[in-house]
This record gives sequence, C-alpha cells and structure tokens, in this order.
Amino acid sequence: MSKLVIEQVFKVFGRKPKEGVRRLQGGAQRQELREGGTTAAVIDASFTVEPGEIFVVMGLSGSGKSTLLRMLNGLLEPTSGRVLFDGRDLTALSSKALRDMRSRQISMVFQHFALFPHRNVLENAAYGLEVQGRPREEREQRATEALALVGLAGWERSWPDELSGGMQQRVGLARALATEADVLLMDESFSALDPLIRRDMQDQLLELQQRLHKTIVFITHDLNEAMHLGDRIAVMRDGRIAQVGTAADILVAPADDYVASFVQDVDRSRVLTAGSIMAEPVTVTPACGPDVAMRALDTDDDAHAAFVVGPGGEPVGTVTEEQVSEALHGHHDGGHTMADLMATDLVTTGADTTLAGLLTPASRTTLPLAVVDETGRLTGVISTGALLAALGDPSGPAAAPDCGDSGATAKEVASA
Repeated sequence: MSKLVIEQVFKVFGRKPKEGVRRLQGGAQRQELREGGTTAAVIDASFTVEPGEIFVVMGLSGSGKSTLLRMLNGLLEPTSGRVLFDGRDLTALSSKALRDMRSRQISMVFQHFALFPHRNVLENAAYGLEVQGRPREEREQRATEALALVGLAGWERSWPDELSGGMQQRVGLARALATEADVLLMDESFSALDPLIRRDMQDQLLELQQRLHKTIVFITHDLNEAMHLGDRIAVMRDGRIAQVGTAADILVAPADDYVASFVQDVDRSRVLTAGSIMAEPVTVTPACGPDVAMRALDTDDDAHAAFVVGPGGEPVGTVTEEQVSEALHGHHDGGHTMADLMATDLVTTGADTTLAGLLTPASRTTLPLAVVDETGRLTGVISTGALLAALGDPSGPAAAPDCGDSGATAKEVASA
C-alpha cells in the first residue's frame, strides 16, 4: 500500500472556493480566478508516495508546493479531492484524530528551525515527545539517541544560540526523528543554510535515510537539491503538477517546455547514472563454443561483445564478435571455448554510479563497462559510445546519432 495517496486535490482560497474548483475543472485558468478575488493554490494534484521513498516537490515561489504539503498532514483541508494516509482519508478524521496523527505519525521539519530559545538542545529535541505525553526519562533517552543520529552527541545541554545554523537545523531534524513518525514532511528545510552547510545536510539526510528508511516528502525550489535527494520528483507550476518522475526521467524526457527550461543547465554527468544508460548484456558461459556465442550475439544487433559469466551470474571476461567469428571459422589458434578466448581485464561499476564517476573506470579499459549489483551479478553493460552519447546529447542517452552520409551505422558508432 502507498503511504500517501493524493487524488485530484484542489485548494482554492477566497470567495466561493467550491465554485472556483468547478470553473477550474471546466477549463478556467488560474489568472481568471485571481482577477475575481479567488486564489487557486493547488489544482488537480494526483500522485502517490511510497513507503521509504524521498519524494521531492519542486517549484518556484507561488507554485503551490507548500500549500500542497500542508494538506498532507491535515493542516489545510482540500477544497476538493482526497488525501489518504495508510488508506485513511484525512478529511474524514476528527480534529483530535488529526492532532494525534501529527504528533505521532507525521512530523514536520521547518525552514527556520523553530527551536525554543529558552530550552536547551535536549529539551528541544524532546519537545514532540512531551506533546505526546511521554515520561521524562523516555523523552530524554529517545531525544539523546536522535541527537546522536544527526551528529550532535555531546551538545545536549547547549542552548540554541550557541549553535550554527546547520546545527540548529540538525536539532529540528532530531526532534522529528525522536517521535519515530512514519512520515517526515520537510518544507524548504535547508534553504536558509549556507551552500556548503546545505550540501552537508543533504548528504546527512541521505545517510540517515539509508539507515532509517523513513517516508519523506521534501519541498524545495532548488532543482539541484531536488535531483540530489529525490527518489522521485514532482515539478509544480502555477498550482499544477507538470511532471512526476525520477531525476533521470525529468532530465532525459521533460514533459513540456517549462520543465525543459528547468533542466537545460543541469550537469547531466552528476544526475544520470549507470543504471539509466546501461544496455542488456549478451552473456555466455565459459564452456560455450563459438557457435553458441555467435547465436547469442546475433540476437542483439547493437552488441559487439559478449560477457562470459560464472555460475552466479558474475562477469569473468568478455569475447568480441571478431574473436568469436575467427574461432568459428578455424582462424583462431588454441582452444575454442569462451574460457580460452575471453579477455579478463574487466572493469565493473554499480548502477548508482553517476556518469561523472564512470569516466575514470572507462579510461582504464578498452572493453565495455560491466554494471553489477550488490552480489556481483551482471545486470547491464555500457559501451564507450553510449557513455559519450549520454554526456553529450541533450535529448537523452537513447537518441540515435546523426551519421550523415558517412555510411556508419548506429551499431558502429555505439561500439566506437
């Protein structure tokens, strides 16, 4: 089950909001309503947030992203549509049930820290537990553990004004973590920080997520932050969601000109990953003869080499189409199994490696890069041509090169 489900949600402020929704559903534009004194903050938003996902909502000021966030925990009620949390419709909950949910199951991390200056760090981190009515000993223990998680062990008795901005934001994050809430809502939580501290906080959030597997909805106006943090990203414009997808989806296939204008200056090498450009490998076993290997290569017009894999699917070598052809026609000295023919100077990488991270490994070999999973099993292959195309072609790594009148085929270019 999805952790959060947002179904055709509208939020309209001003006079006759329900009528405003009907007009929007009939094709009226946001500006038309504004001229009549009605503000459409969120228009027909629909998406899901999965358990353990960092879902980023990105948009410029006034796009409706913060209003949308406040409907996810019941601080604002949709004018129309539904918000489901673990299958429960938030609009059907009583005020008491909503308050209990916000104190125990959905925590919020604010942009400006929201620390109490008259409480020390430990007391600030324990505040959410105090609201829940937890005993003092339990509050202090859980708050101490949360502060250690965010790197503030030893600062428990300090005061907020003794901390840097980044440290104060860590206290706010610790307060949310201490409640052990299922969902964290983060509204521009790092935007008030200096750039270096902001990047450090982003990295720490990702490290924490690897350990805690929270469901996080993160609001930002910064595209680089969205692409660094988000498992998936929703791009908002004028109250509407223009596109939902992974960073690679949005970068490679923007839904419209508006989204394309956002991503045109993004450094593709630090967003696209090996997993987003890898191709299916052609595989053979070490005992295969050249006839079997040739049949395997013939199944893929773009493949010029086959990977030799062991019993667990791990790559142990490669054989080129030329080697297989020579062995098949008796022009190759020595044995005729793939174990005899294969080259073993493989270079492997993980699917999450960025394109920038692939450049050095690619420079160390003339063979395609082998993409392996955490068990060492071969999952994909990246040729030098595919890597260069992904780095240089703004229309996406899958775009076919323009060979002009040179007579070169796409297969020949890809194997270059």
